[in-house]
Amino acid sequence: MNSTATTGAAAPEALVIEDDSPAGVARARDATRAFARGLDPALEAEAADTLALVVSELATNAVRHGGGRYTLRLDATAESVHVAVSDPSPSPPRERTPDLSGGTGGFGWHMIRHLSDTVTTVPGPGRGKTIHAHLGRHRTKAGSAATAQPPLAMRGRRNAVQCSGATS
Repeated sequence: MNSTATTGAAAPEALVIEDDSPAGVARARDATRAFARGLDPALEAEAADTLALVVSELATNAVRHGGGRYTLRLDATAESVHVAVSDPSPSPPRERTPDLSGGTGGFGWHMIRHLSDTVTTVPGPGRGKTIHAHLGRHRTKAGSAATAQPPLAMRGRRNAVQCSGATS
């Protein structure tokens, strides 16, 4: 007699969003939170907030620096959530010193790299690029990178700058 054992949760359907406006970033963030709640098991609150922040920063960077439009794709396995954001610019993201007084940014790429387990940039589609970020689904368990940081709600720009030296 044959038997089948199930290990981990079933893979949810991928979420794909295309947008070309700053207002679309908020929609991407909201859709990401809904995606995280729909996982089985759902992401813990802090992990869901971290995922939404990574998506928000990647989408914002695509609108501001990547040609003004993007495609977001979210997938998940039992172990991790995969974020892919494609834009029409072939230029890879670049580090810049965060602006602590003028409000012109510079925090996003640092945060993306720090909050994600892995980040890679690959060519395509077309002449553009796709940035892939992987985040573990069990990030809030003892010994993970997430427990080394204060709760997300308590993090401010100062903490984002302090963690900017992290590499992935």
